[in-house]
Amino acid sequence: MDKWMRIALQEAETAEKEGEVPVGAVLVKNDQLIASAHNRTIHLSDPTAHAEILVLRKGGRKLGNYRLEGTELYVTKEPCLMCLGAMIHARIKKLVFGAEDPKGGAFSAFSVDLSRANHRMEIVGGVMSKESSQLLKNFFKARR
Repeated sequence: MDKWMRIALQEAETAEKEGEVPVGAVLVKNDQLIASAHNRTIHLSDPTAHAEILVLRKGGRKLGNYRLEGTELYVTKEPCLMCLGAMIHARIKKLVFGAEDPKGGAFSAFSVDLSRANHRMEIVGGVMSKESSQLLKNFFKARR
């Protein structure tokens, strides 16, 4: 898991260099990198241009299907409701995230219960959370 989260952290660092909130994501299938992305909401003037959404779009184009069955999504920050919903529609097999997001995270802030969803995915939180959290803290501290 750390291997893929490190790549997601590299994407997050790229986002930070571009002035974006430092969140990165990678999509993996059969231990092969399918796509990687980072937040681009400011650059694209698009509130949906979160790292997770962008990596799902790239993955869909690469695999030729919006159903990304058998894939794993690694993201440096807990996903928001929009991104979690997209992952469910895409049929992501496993979600791995780093830092919790107590103000906007689907699980931390909104206590989402996926037991009634039409698709179930494995969810693993807290992977390399210290590194992910530090990136976010440094980013926001520099802007205050």
